[in-house]
Order: sequence, then C-alpha cells, then structure tokens
Amino acid sequence: MGKTAKSTPDVRSAKKAAVLGNDKKSRLPLPLVLCAVVIAGAGVYLMLKPGGGDTVPLDAKVSTATVGDQVNYPASQFADGRARYFELKHENLTIRYFVLKSADGVIRAAFDACDVCWPAGKGYYQEGDVMVCRNCGRRFASVLVNEVQGGCNPAPLKRSLIGEQVVIRVPDILEGKQYFDFS
Repeated sequence: MGKTAKSTPDVRSAKKAAVLGNDKKSRLPLPLVLCAVVIAGAGVYLMLKPGGGDTVPLDAKVSTATVGDQVNYPASQFADGRARYFELKHENLTIRYFVLKSADGVIRAAFDACDVCWPAGKGYYQEGDVMVCRNCGRRFASVLVNEVQGGCNPAPLKRSLIGEQVVIRVPDILEGKQYFDFS
C-alpha cells in the first residue's frame, strides 16, 4: 500500500522492456572498442618486443681497460657483426660507446648517444644490420655509423685498425663526455 499510482506504471514499463528486450541499452560504438584494443595491443608489443624498450644491453657494462692513452680490441671480436658496448669511467662520468663490424666489412665505432636524444640517456640497440635509437626509434644502417654525424645519428668516435687491433685513443673517447653529463 506504500506504492503510489505513479510508480507502478514505471516499474511495469521497465519490467516489460527488460522482458521484451526493447529497452534502450548504452553500448560503446564498435570503432571505439576496436581502437582501444589496438592501442592496448601496441602498448604490450612495445613493452615486450626483444631488444627494444629502455633496457641496456648486458654487454654495455664492459669497462674499458686503457693501455697508456688508448684502448685496444682484437678485430676478431667484431667478426660476427654484433655491436659490442663499452664504457670508460672518467671523473664522475661514464662515457658509453659501441663498436661493430658493418655489413660492408668495416669496423666502426660511435658513442652510444647522439646530438638530439642524448639527454634521455638511452643510446642505441642493434636490430639486424641497423642501430635503433631507444628514445625516438629512428633506425640507422650499420654502414652509416661513423660516416654520418649530426641529428639523431650515433655520434662518430674515431678509431683505427692497426694490424689486427682496433685502436681507440682515450682523448677521442673523452671528446664524447658532453653526451653523458646529465648534471
């Protein structure tokens, strides 16, 4: 008896609509749902793809042992075309660089930084025959490393091949310290 005449028809109408299936349901438009699924999938892919993301290669922690004012590496160490990452500690900075043998057979060296993205401190990772910037995703053919400079290209590092040794002078490595000063 607590029901009013006004509420009874509303309840009956709602029940009738629910049973007959003609009540108005709010539905998200299909394109909106598909966009959300694609964006979520892309995010998962970017986080899980091998070699990408913000991780630093395990061999990036190889400290450089100097002999006098230079570092030497056996050229055979780079025969497989894989980039090898090294670091030189100087005062309060750690200067990172990589050395690789490119597709054209030349041993190349560059700082693990560039003129554009260095403030992010992320460097590059290798994907096949290209170096990929961990910050912006730009890709650079290995044959252009140490040839092209400026922009987001890996900053060139002078190196020479003396006999079967790749030789890099410590003063040349120290030239890259501006890329690793985050203070």
